Amino acid sequence: MSPVPHLLLADLVTLARRAGEAILEVYAGDFDVTLKGDDSPLTIADLRSHRIIAAGLAALTPNVPVISEEAEPPALAVRAGWDWLWLVDPLDGTREFVGRNGEFTVNIALIHDHVPVAGVLHVPLTGVTYYAATDSGAFRERPGTPAERITVRRPLAGPIRVVASRSHRGNALDPFFTRLGEHEFRPLGSASKFGLVADGSADVYPRVGPTCEWDTAAGQAIVEIAGGQVVGRDGAPLRYNARETLLNPDFICYGDDSRAWHELL
Repeated sequence: MSPVPHLLLADLVTLARRAGEAILEVYAGDFDVTLKGDDSPLTIADLRSHRIIAAGLAALTPNVPVISEEAEPPALAVRAGWDWLWLVDPLDGTREFVGRNGEFTVNIALIHDHVPVAGVLHVPLTGVTYYAATDSGAFRERPGTPAERITVRRPLAGPIRVVASRSHRGNALDPFFTRLGEHEFRPLGSASKFGLVADGSADVYPRVGPTCEWDTAAGQAIVEIAGGQVVGRDGAPLRYNARETLLNPDFICYGDDSRAWHELL
């Protein structure tokens, strides 16, 4: 039986928040940091969140496979037959977590035929949760307040508001900013940048450099359902579980579509 995205949203939000609570328990104390094979950091918080989410998704949708950053993915020959799957980053922004700046998220996305159709981004430190499904819309929920429907900002007005990773701006994005013209820049870690584009707080998020599919799938679902786009240099939306590699190409996420943003990369 195929998942129905909107029926899963409430459960996904609850699951992401449970994972966030486990992350904050580790964040509040001392913890060890190890390096994975690609030199990215790993903590017990990543693993605890992974276990919570993997168990929760197995209970919700026992027939839908899960690809998580903290588990070895199968080869494309196995994955190619999956019409539905979950893409999970149990702790996106581990460097920010280790640096204790609070800019980390829990990412859960549902993929159908290579397209993200539902997603949750939860920011544990602030308690803000962004979530969306193709058949119900996009929402932001702050602690103690009801969920509110969100949309991207359209049309543009005033300086273009850009969000980008503080650790990845460097020289790679300098040509983009030169071509962009007048803008305001906010450095920010993790997938929370997608949430700011989705709710209209930012206009564009460019990314030149490596990301994995679990980094972007939930954010793309939320941005697209809120009326925006996440596209590669060719202007085509990012697709998932379609290649042997799980690395994304360079991309740009934006709200207003009156400009050919991908040509600025």
